[in-house]
Amino acid sequence: MGKRVSHKDSLCGVARPLDAIGDWWSLLIVRDAFDGSRRFGEFQRSLGLAKNILSARLRNLVAHGIMDAVPAAEGGPYQEYELTEKGRGLFLVLAALRQWGEDFFFEPDESHVLLVDKKSALPVRRLELRAQDGRILGPSDTVIRRPSNTPEVETPNRQPPPARRRASKSRAQK
Repeated sequence: MGKRVSHKDSLCGVARPLDAIGDWWSLLIVRDAFDGSRRFGEFQRSLGLAKNILSARLRNLVAHGIMDAVPAAEGGPYQEYELTEKGRGLFLVLAALRQWGEDFFFEPDESHVLLVDKKSALPVRRLELRAQDGRILGPSDTVIRRPSNTPEVETPNRQPPPARRRASKSRAQK
């Protein structure tokens, strides 16, 4: 396996964060932190991850300012991990990934966990990308604008996405 390429100097808002969260373990650690995990052992039990890999991922998340390592609440030699503001900013990313996964990786009647509103106990509404005027946007409604001081790079025309699998009635109501 070759050395990983860093995207720290990329102009792309998708590529650059991948240095911090570009592997599945990191996103699962952040997911578990949203679910209340704070200790190394809690993350390890939940994920079944080898200690060395978990340790490396936690160090990376701390180094990128996504989590802070803080003294354990009851004192002692242990530390806990908590999401920073930057880490909490990943909530929408995880919600979008969750909804995409529900749409394309589960059968219509297959059981799975749901993200629900604590107040109403109802599933959260579907995330939507909207224009400044409120219109719902899809891939064909957007373009990438490069900074004016960068050379123009030819990119292939965007193709419309293939038709989406029809979601079950209960999923469409989320």
